[in-house]
Amino acid sequence: MTDDDTHSVDAARVAAARDELAAWVAEFLASPGSDNAALGEELTNTLRWWLGPVQVPLKRLHRLAGPRGDAVLCPVDEDDWRDDVDDLAQKVDDGWAPPPVVVSCRDGQLVLEDGNHRVEGLRRSGAHDIWAVIGFGDPEEREHFRVPTESSSRSSANRSRPSEATGA
Repeated sequence: MTDDDTHSVDAARVAAARDELAAWVAEFLASPGSDNAALGEELTNTLRWWLGPVQVPLKRLHRLAGPRGDAVLCPVDEDDWRDDVDDLAQKVDDGWAPPPVVVSCRDGQLVLEDGNHRVEGLRRSGAHDIWAVIGFGDPEEREHFRVPTESSSRSSANRSRPSEATGA
């Protein structure tokens, strides 16, 4: 099995169906390309309840880094973006499906923990949504979470139950 297969949306669905999504997140973040085992350990130690993969509008993600003019916590000059952002956009245009991004739900906000380049590549390709796995620090918050939409971040029409989110 290739890394693309191991870290795909389908692989995340299988992990979720087995109640192994936290382990999938930790392995994904430790894998080549991500190379962030420390983040994986931190997230899976603090966020014990996971949901996904679910589609999330790009506009609903609170990005940690991104181009100036976008709603990000740390604006990055265009020259500082790695060349692979444009490459990722081209791959998406060519039909590539990127791995889900890793998101935490903190105080009702979806914080992008891993996947800034994928999000920017998708944005540049014209996409509006991305697959995400979402971690929660509280089981109640995870139980009542609703997948945000373009018009409302708490739309009852898009209630995400564990069986819907995992395809189980």
